[in-house]
Amino acid sequence: MYWRVHSGSSAPASRNLPSLATLFRGPLDATRDSNTAAATPDPLLDQPIARVSRDGVEYVLLGTAHVSRASVDAVKALIAREPFDSIAIELCESRARTIRDPDAFAKLDLFQVIRTGKAGMVFASLALSSFQQRIAEQYGIEPGAEMKAAMQAADERGLHLWLVDREIGITLNHAYRGVRFRDRMGILGSLIASVFSREEIDEAEIEKLKQGDILEGAFGEFARDSKPLYDALIGERDTFMAARLREESADRPLAKRVLVVIGAGHLAGIERELTAQQDAPRSIIDPLAAKLPSPKWPKYFAIAVMLAIFGMIGWLFYRNATLGWHALRDWVIYTAAFSALGAAIAGGHPLSILTAGIMGPLKPLRPPGLSSGVFSGMVEAWLRKPRVGDFQSLRKDLLHVSGWWHNRVARTLLVFMLSNLGTIAGEYLAGIRIFTRLF
Repeated sequence: MYWRVHSGSSAPASRNLPSLATLFRGPLDATRDSNTAAATPDPLLDQPIARVSRDGVEYVLLGTAHVSRASVDAVKALIAREPFDSIAIELCESRARTIRDPDAFAKLDLFQVIRTGKAGMVFASLALSSFQQRIAEQYGIEPGAEMKAAMQAADERGLHLWLVDREIGITLNHAYRGVRFRDRMGILGSLIASVFSREEIDEAEIEKLKQGDILEGAFGEFARDSKPLYDALIGERDTFMAARLREESADRPLAKRVLVVIGAGHLAGIERELTAQQDAPRSIIDPLAAKLPSPKWPKYFAIAVMLAIFGMIGWLFYRNATLGWHALRDWVIYTAAFSALGAAIAGGHPLSILTAGIMGPLKPLRPPGLSSGVFSGMVEAWLRKPRVGDFQSLRKDLLHVSGWWHNRVARTLLVFMLSNLGTIAGEYLAGIRIFTRLF
């Protein structure tokens, strides 16, 4: 059985009975207390708090603003006033690791990241980090400070800390794979805009962040206008986090009161899910924690384009060897030139640019997954090994457009991304040029 009570106060009445010391205080003490209370507002006043009791566990849900100092005070005040057996926070393992260890990027193995095809995900994570850092620099607010306060409180009190959010990589995968191709371009555009925009984040956007989610905020209005994207960023995570709370409670039967620190935008959804869920937690978690497979049609389309191009080259050889050689030359020139151009725009080392130019035309001969950007990025990382200072200054460098080219870590990722984009552009331009030779 379960019940729920909405409350803006900190504790049930039964937990606020006056002590003997309170009963025997004199009028001067009471006057002093009233003056102090008037001077210092209650940190929990008007804070969104919901209480849900289910299966013998009381969940105290505190809705926070990821960019508000008041939320940090609310977390500390609630933990100080009420007894809790565990604290759950809206973080996944990787995000919690970043908060605990701000220099986590210094442990990044760029060779491994590029070789395993995770450079795009790291680029997206850096883009989100850049968005958060812009807020921090502009308003003096550390995004996620209330989560850090909850983590520190759990450590100080020896309480179990539950990381209940879905891994950010899975969330971005669902956000990208779960929408139409046109919307994917919007996602990429939003990420790029959040990285390279020089405009200050206005107060209206900050107010939206106080009622929403930092991931939703990074994608701006696009996230609010796209239901599939909103579901991936908010709805699915509400369901996931509620199931994780139930799973942790089942694994730790002694935890009878749990403080749940979540973004205000998730409070209503998690409260609803805690009330409504009936299936076993793991049966809910597993599908939401799985990566969505890549659609097959882009792969088939790319193969079809490649076959069409080389089919045209073969036909031109059949008609006239000179035309065939000219068409093959077009393929080599366009793919090599644009792949190298991408690496050059990224500020790559001359050998990285040369590598991109060599590997661009060899797409039909390369193993699947080994793009021209993989080779040029690995050469860049080898020739210009990131220094400790590059990792230490990474967050601040990302605030400025020039920082992406100045910082060796960010520049290596740019070489990877832009080499690949250049190769793709070269392929299609070469195809158009070869097509015109048929007539």
